[in-house]
Amino acid sequence: MGRDYPETSVGWYRKTFTLDAADKGKRISLEFDGVFRDAMVVINGYIVKRNDSGYTPFRVELNDFLNTDNTPNTVLVRVDASLGEGWFYEGAGIYRHVWLVKTDPVHIPQYGVCIRAKADGTVEVITTVRNDSDQAQDVMILPITSSPNTIHPAKNLHLVPWESVEIRQSLKVTSPHLWSLEDPYLYNLSIQIFAENQLRDSVTTRFGFRDIRFDAESGFFLNGQSVKLKGTCNHQDHAGVGAAIPDALQRWRLQQLKDMGCNAYRASHNPPTPELLDLCDEMGILVIDETRMMTSSPEGLAQLETLIKRDRNHPSVILWSIGNEEPQQGTERGAHIARTMKRLCNDLDPTRLITAAMDNGYGEGITEVIDVIGFNYRDQLIDGFHDKFPDKPIIGTETASTVSTRGEYVKNDAAHIVPAYDTAAPWWATTAEGWWPHFDAKPYIAGGFIWTGFDYRGEPTPYSEWPSISSQFGALDTCGFPKDNYYYYRAWWRPEPLLHLFPHWNWEGREGKDISVWAHSNADEVELFVNGKSAGRKTVTKDFHVEWTVPYQPGRIEAFAYKAGKVILKDKRETAGVPAKIVLTTDRTALANDGMDCTVIRAEVFDARGRPVPRADNLIKFAVSGPGAVIGVGNGNPNSHEADKASERKAFNGLCCTIVQVTGAGGITVTATADGLAGGKVMLKSA
Repeated sequence: MGRDYPETSVGWYRKTFTLDAADKGKRISLEFDGVFRDAMVVINGYIVKRNDSGYTPFRVELNDFLNTDNTPNTVLVRVDASLGEGWFYEGAGIYRHVWLVKTDPVHIPQYGVCIRAKADGTVEVITTVRNDSDQAQDVMILPITSSPNTIHPAKNLHLVPWESVEIRQSLKVTSPHLWSLEDPYLYNLSIQIFAENQLRDSVTTRFGFRDIRFDAESGFFLNGQSVKLKGTCNHQDHAGVGAAIPDALQRWRLQQLKDMGCNAYRASHNPPTPELLDLCDEMGILVIDETRMMTSSPEGLAQLETLIKRDRNHPSVILWSIGNEEPQQGTERGAHIARTMKRLCNDLDPTRLITAAMDNGYGEGITEVIDVIGFNYRDQLIDGFHDKFPDKPIIGTETASTVSTRGEYVKNDAAHIVPAYDTAAPWWATTAEGWWPHFDAKPYIAGGFIWTGFDYRGEPTPYSEWPSISSQFGALDTCGFPKDNYYYYRAWWRPEPLLHLFPHWNWEGREGKDISVWAHSNADEVELFVNGKSAGRKTVTKDFHVEWTVPYQPGRIEAFAYKAGKVILKDKRETAGVPAKIVLTTDRTALANDGMDCTVIRAEVFDARGRPVPRADNLIKFAVSGPGAVIGVGNGNPNSHEADKASERKAFNGLCCTIVQVTGAGGITVTATADGLAGGKVMLKSA
């Protein structure tokens, strides 16, 4: 894809639909949540809209070009992805939802409700009302909040033809239920618009009561409680589907991060799909919301304005980010640009602070402008910066960048393989243990966001040459299979006891040679046993792993975790035999019959005694019967060139997956087969 490949970089979409006489008096538009990129929209032969950004949503007014007599209307969308916006795989085409919107001429336009809710229960509501007609209208605006439903005082106004008016109302909710990480409670605010005693429009918006604060000495506070931000950065990319991630898969990805102990998400480096923010609201995950362009050009400011208007009602959003590692970050010109962008942010949303992710120029350029400084790596400079700028809150907008290959424990440059021991990082980066102990120990560092939660295609690191196709930064691979570092964060980012032992114990040909054995645990001590014989008990140091070096003997290694002298957890790895069967598992079996719901199905290879085979690479074929379809496959191999849009995939170190999406109601059977192996099966239900 790109300028050298025009035949695969330009795509056309066509859709026809009809409208009847009942639609003639309505205002009709198309709302695109995201098209990558340079989109041209044509309705019935008329070019009506062009949009450059691949991430910013845009709206297209259709009224003047429509047929409302049951004659077909034809919409064409031309998309040109020849020029990218980032330096990573970004996908191409219409990869987010598109909505056909019909409203009364008297209506609330897109993003026309702004809610500013305080923890004491006071709510300021700013509603934009339009009269897109030739007649003046007397309008009543009625706000209703949920839990329990409360009707608040109405507001009356007179709208002249083709006028847009902004109305401010103050509401009060007694004893508000606060939104928090543990209890992300959400309210609904319904704004109803009446004209001539008829309901003309109704817009329902979710919001939450919460208080956020950054302190230069004590970090971040939510509802008055100190919270260390334990975050991940992520691109919009997943095995099997690329950038076109179904909503249910967005939830699944966030759940994997939350299970790891992640409480924050940085949308890197562009506005996320709105459904992701809805899910962060529901699941209790804090968000840094980032615009794509750090510029005060008209286009840059327009994109920033759209981002803030779209996302300012989300309680999960705690910071606006105006840029990432921009060349002008340490310059006076950068400061001028940042001031203009910040002024717009404050005008549209005075309730949140502004940050930017910097990798140089600390103390210069935009430093004085932004409210919270974001450090991308350069951890060794943070303490000195704090000493020099004690009133400036600090976060790690990008940390770690540890590289590892899931299931691999010996470096192999020829094969582009990195060990999963948390020992490798590029020159600018650190291991997990290289950054988190420092951040954890310093209360003035509000927290950090690891690069990255998931591996992603493009920007292949540490191997930038063929055949590598994806990064290896993730705590999880492109499929969402956890790497060993996932359990490091899980041990220190969640309070529950954890013990994770690695590597696998299949080292054929290395009998008698030393193997490094690690355990991630938050217990007091961990003891390792090799074929029943103790290799020693080790004290666990906070925020670090424990390890042993033992000669390889086929059989079993087992770890015991101790708390107050008592064994609380055990974990083991056994030498597996040859592959014998496939086992399928899924996070859920009950799916919604909406044509979009989907589930991730994990396929794992086991031997005849039920032990996982850690090096299995069998070709696994998936089949679906019933109202479902395979929409993609993957295995997390950063060097695999197998097709994602297929029904088969080789296992990589014992694992691969498929994503199955519903196509109707009823029972769905998913099977997996491979030559010489007993097949696997999972039953789903769509209703």
